Amino acid sequence: MEGRTQLTRAAVPPPAAAREDWKIVRALSEVAGATLPYDDLVGVRARLAAVAPHLVRYDVVEATSPAVAQVGLKPLRAAAGKKASGAQLENPIVDFYQTDPIARASQTMAKCSATWGKAAVEAEGRVAVAQ
Repeated sequence: MEGRTQLTRAAVPPPAAAREDWKIVRALSEVAGATLPYDDLVGVRARLAAVAPHLVRYDVVEATSPAVAQVGLKPLRAAAGKKASGAQLENPIVDFYQTDPIARASQTMAKCSATWGKAAVEAEGRVAVAQ
């Protein structure tokens, strides 16, 4: 990930009673009795600029801190000097239809998994691994 902040605009209005994320958080703050002082998107972005100015410098690549860079380099150092094994890379996703908690809680996705998940694993000659 590059780390460049981007700004988007809605292409179409939200359907029916749907709200923008910041409006939902604002409404929850009222219910919790700690009303946030933002009444519009401009106010939210102004507060964002005060708290995290790098998040409102759009299209600017922020420099990585040395500490973060060291975390990213640690696995590379561990592999330094090792040769490639030539082994075939394996797909880490054993069952596409069960890859997140929402999918695992879905009866429809469970049916998809039972129908196509195991068959796809067997067709590729892989062994299903419990997640």
